[in-house]
Amino acid sequence: MDKEGLRTRMKDSPRLKRLLNTIIMNQRDARPRWYIRLLAPLYQRRGRGSKIYPSVRMDTPPFRRFSLGRQSVVESYSCINNAVGDVLIGDHTRIGLHNTIIGPVTIGSHVNLAQGVVVTALNHNFADASTAIDQQGIDTRPVVIADDVWVGANAVILPGVTIGRHSVVAAGAVVTHDVPEHTVVGGVPAKVIRRIT
Repeated sequence: MDKEGLRTRMKDSPRLKRLLNTIIMNQRDARPRWYIRLLAPLYQRRGRGSKIYPSVRMDTPPFRRFSLGRQSVVESYSCINNAVGDVLIGDHTRIGLHNTIIGPVTIGSHVNLAQGVVVTALNHNFADASTAIDQQGIDTRPVVIADDVWVGANAVILPGVTIGRHSVVAAGAVVTHDVPEHTVVGGVPAKVIRRIT
């Protein structure tokens, strides 16, 4: 059975989904079990000349896609998590020190994320005041960072955001809305500072 067939069966059978999830994921630690992490090189796609430093926490179970393009690097102490959505990273892209990427996220080519950047497509539901937040489930909205983007240190990119080509996100910015192409944004929440002509 192909991957898409398995995904369809999992969606149609909550029992099968729970069983596979228990086998693959450590429920307490919310990360793949050690024996799944040993197999990661078999199911992760890494382009020629790419590098992931040994200290990177790769929470990438095999039921979602992870790919890292040619000559791209994920620097030390970062965390890549595709448990709730694919993480796809293009060519010649640098994921800086201490970055956190939680899918579904697509990052283009020639992108530079400085240190301490958070890119997350995940949010916890909290509307029901009578139920604990950790029991209300999650919501995901894909994040897309186009080619040729620079994200400054300690910036945060929130669910549902698309950052256009040849744009800059200033250090410390919190991006809550889409960023047009050829634009510099900064602040909390991020606003357009100027156009790049």
